[in-house]
Amino acid sequence: MSDVTTNPDEASAPPLIRARGLRREYLAARKEPFARRTRTVALDDVDLDVAAGRALGIIGESGSGKSTLIRLLLGLDRPTAGTVSVGGRPVEASASARALHWLRRETGLVFQDPYASLDPRQSVGRIVSEPLRALGIAGDHRARVAEVLGRVGLDPAMADRYPHEFSGGQRQRVALARAIAHRPRILVGDEPMSALDVTVRAQILDLLRELSADGMTLVLVSHDIGVVQNLCDDVAVMTEGRIVEHGPTARVLHHPAHEYTQRLLAAIPVIPGR
Repeated sequence: MSDVTTNPDEASAPPLIRARGLRREYLAARKEPFARRTRTVALDDVDLDVAAGRALGIIGESGSGKSTLIRLLLGLDRPTAGTVSVGGRPVEASASARALHWLRRETGLVFQDPYASLDPRQSVGRIVSEPLRALGIAGDHRARVAEVLGRVGLDPAMADRYPHEFSGGQRQRVALARAIAHRPRILVGDEPMSALDVTVRAQILDLLRELSADGMTLVLVSHDIGVVQNLCDDVAVMTEGRIVEHGPTARVLHHPAHEYTQRLLAAIPVIPGR
């Protein structure tokens, strides 16, 4: 079992997302011909529960295993050991794309870089409607595209434009619209605000807060502890491929129990006079 410090008052309801004993190893590239390949452990015995309707922030230094964990939760990578389930249903990363349609229907993903995550050859309308087509969702796709563009603060008339015609913040709004177009229960963000300026970051944060208030389950990887503090109900702290502390955000950030969490919070710069 992992050595995570947990909250004794955690809810007893079955979690929407559950991970048990997750381990992910990679074979390192050979430095020389015929040299022995070494194993790198990216995740080491990770347990995690995410309750429906909660917003979870995952924090930790670069290389701590945050993105690897996200990939395993979404079935985008296969664990070396351990299990993942969503809504009580096992996630089999080795399954075919068709067999994982149910998981794609349940989840939406927003990436870090709004410039790289959108196909420059497609119009915004086609980009946003991509999950509707891929998942075979019936209905008026143009109407749904207009609806979600409006939801993220973009003029629906922009659906005929192309990504290069938008600012970075607008592109991230497009990416967010695509992620929620098929009405997933879970939205996952892998550093979705780190490439944005302060003003746009605040706007995207407001959008995510609205989605959370509407009952969507959020899982947010972030280097910005301030973002996690303002948005997330719970926080998981990762280091060296392990979750070392997990609980309500206020308790973990204001009364950290694990020494790594204490060091991480102590390293946050303090602006004089504030």
